Amino acid sequence: METYSVFPTDFTLQGYRMLIYTYWLDGKIMQQYSLSTNSCMMLMYPIIRAFNRGIPGSLRALSTSQFRLHESISGPDIINVTIITKDGIEERVKGKVGERLLYLAHRHGIDMEGSCEASLACTTCHVYVENHEEKLPEPTEEEDDLLDQAPFLELNSRLGCQIVMKEELSGIVVRLPQATRNFYVDGHKPQPH
Repeated sequence: METYSVFPTDFTLQGYRMLIYTYWLDGKIMQQYSLSTNSCMMLMYPIIRAFNRGIPGSLRALSTSQFRLHESISGPDIINVTIITKDGIEERVKGKVGERLLYLAHRHGIDMEGSCEASLACTTCHVYVENHEEKLPEPTEEEDDLLDQAPFLELNSRLGCQIVMKEELSGIVVRLPQATRNFYVDGHKPQPH
C-alpha cells in the first residue's frame, strides 16, 4: 500500500458544512471525497470532532493517512463537460468516466444542490441537457416521476445525480435552471399521482 498526502478542508456552502478530503501524489489530485452535513451529520459532527481530539491523526473518524489508488483524476478516462450556471456563466470542467454529474459539479464548486445526496428523493440537481441527450440512457420511472414535480420543467430536463459520465458524453453541455425546489425544506409535500 502506497502512502498519499491527505488534505482535509472544512467549509460551509449554502448553509451546509462540507468536509472534503483530497488525496495527492506527486503534486496531482488522485481522488477527492466530500461529506455534506445533512441533518444526521450536523448532529454527529460535534461528537466526532470531540472524539477525534484525543486520538492520533491516522486513527481519527472521517480521516485517513493511507489510500490505495483506485481511480485517477488524470488519464484517458477524462471527459470535458460544460455546465452553464444560473447566471449564464459557462464553467468548463473535466470529469471522470463513472462520476455522477452532481458530484462533478460539487467537486468544482458549482452551485448544484443535490440535497438528497443522489438517493432519488428530490429535484434540486435538476439540469437541462443541451447536447448529447440521445447518448444518455432513458430516465427511469422514478426519475421521471420526480421531474414531473420539478419547477421549470423542459423536454431536455434530467436529474444531475442520474447522469453518469462516460466517454461518449465528452463535450456534453448542461444548463442549470433558474431555481429548484427542495420539497422538504420549502414545506411543500408532493402528492403521488
